[in-house]
Amino acid sequence: MHTIEQYKDEYQRLFDTCIIKEPKYPEIDSYINKIVANRSTYESVSQKVNVPWYFIAIIHNMECSLNFKRHLHNGDPLTAKTVHVSAGRPINGNPPFTWEASAIDALTLEGFTAWKDWSVPGMLYSFEKYNGFGYRNKGINSPYLWSMSNQYTKGKYTSDGHFDYDAISNQCGAAVLLRRMAEKQIAVVGETDVISQIKQLGQQVKYDPKNYSQSAEQLQKLLNTVGRHLRVDGFAGRNTSDGYFSISGKYLTGDKGK
Repeated sequence: MHTIEQYKDEYQRLFDTCIIKEPKYPEIDSYINKIVANRSTYESVSQKVNVPWYFIAIIHNMECSLNFKRHLHNGDPLTAKTVHVSAGRPINGNPPFTWEASAIDALTLEGFTAWKDWSVPGMLYSFEKYNGFGYRNKGINSPYLWSMSNQYTKGKYTSDGHFDYDAISNQCGAAVLLRRMAEKQIAVVGETDVISQIKQLGQQVKYDPKNYSQSAEQLQKLLNTVGRHLRVDGFAGRNTSDGYFSISGKYLTGDKGK
């Protein structure tokens, strides 16, 4: 039996110390751009089921690659009832189904319409539950949540019941996508105050590896609280600028090396 109480602290720790792999930022941001462009569609479903619009959008990316011609349940085409698990959905109605009707059925089926904990740990638990807790038996963090970050290296179920320790997931993890949306202040705003502080402070810090700055020292301390491992010396050089980029998507002012 897996419960949110078991994993709440773990989820928050992993989220707070999550570092997105820098080469993956353009790909992840392209997903977010598509999500934001269709925000009104996600919000229309959100209003009917009381599930955060960005949670719905992330599930849509995981299961359907943001394709609105696919069932949210598993990515099967809307031209028929679902074939894969969960099969035969939606029970009511006849194909072709609208994306909204199918999405409401999927979210209801999974119990999300009755779920009340939409904190970061509550969402990460829901993501993992949606995909399954099997990776915990393998001793690795689920790539369904953490792929494209420092929290995942390798190991993947390549088919039902078949696990390959050397396989690597190429799909952006749900928690990683949520983390990037938080960094861009699109989702879970208010629960990630340190990210907002880093963004605001970083705008005041200039790239200057030769001169001490109190603001740079404070920025380094803040960056270390979210998983960076910087020397706290007040000299805003390469590592500090890269660390700021990992949160804000921008390098420090005056950084000519990028």
